[in-house]
Amino acid sequence: MPITRLFLVRHGETMANREYRYIGTRDEPLSELGQSQAIQLAEALSVLPIAEVYSSPLQRAYDTALSIAARHRLEVQRIDELRECDFGTWEGLSRVEVLESSPEDSQRLREWEQNTSVAPPGGESFEALHQRVCIAVDRLAQVHPDQAIVLVSHVGPIKVLLSAALGASLSSAFRIFLDPATISVVDWRDAAHATVRLVNSHAHLGWQQARWMK
Repeated sequence: MPITRLFLVRHGETMANREYRYIGTRDEPLSELGQSQAIQLAEALSVLPIAEVYSSPLQRAYDTALSIAARHRLEVQRIDELRECDFGTWEGLSRVEVLESSPEDSQRLREWEQNTSVAPPGGESFEALHQRVCIAVDRLAQVHPDQAIVLVSHVGPIKVLLSAALGASLSSAFRIFLDPATISVVDWRDAAHATVRLVNSHAHLGWQQARWMK
């Protein structure tokens, strides 16, 4: 059975990322650092035989993808299913701000962090996110058998894909940390037959750029 190698790229930094805000479907641009990270990503991936570059339609992901695609003389293909999770009324807020906004929001947030079927008010659950992302990736794998493709997306979609590839419960996504502008690699046949090769690599950025090092 053919394998499709997925280079899963989290978009470069935005200003809201620095404050750990739930930006979800908000169309935040890259920060100055994020723009530099996009160039570093493009350089790191330029030596690889990439067949296509796909991106979330959100600006921060698309602008990151443009740099990568340009090095391969490709056009960026936007796929709506690669967009970030919809955080509903929590969008633009930090975790602390949600906890302090109301007793109801505080309770819902704690439930959301434990239960993948729970969604933010007016938003999307991790189960719904998982379903739409895996369906899209299965479709892309059929289009690109035995090829390597780049998917530029967000924390949520990449984490649910990694959980699926590991054969782990979806709740394991809450235990995965991804820095901006990092690369993860998965060899994908389908969700039941996948191999995780690399997670949250920031070798192209340098160790000092990793937020978990700070």
